[in-house]
Amino acid sequence: MKATVMVQNLKCGGCAKTIIDKVSELENVSDVQVDVDTSSVSFNYQELDDALLVKQRLKQLGYPSVDMKNTTSSMLKSYLSCASGKMK
Repeated sequence: MKATVMVQNLKCGGCAKTIIDKVSELENVSDVQVDVDTSSVSFNYQELDDALLVKQRLKQLGYPSVDMKNTTSSMLKSYLSCASGKMK
């Protein structure tokens, strides 16, 4: 199945690279794509729990979905994730 999650704090290619790298590590998740212009993350998954794990991973990286609260902590995490993606 395919899903798309609209996220917050997504600003550049560094963010996208980190998201692709970290979300692709999840079991049963594949074909992770990030559209910086629309702040969306698309992916294929097998079970509903897999899709929920993607949302959780995005939040841990600092990119909570638009239906979640965007805290100062999330914003700071996204800057670190972005910088990490730019360094790779």
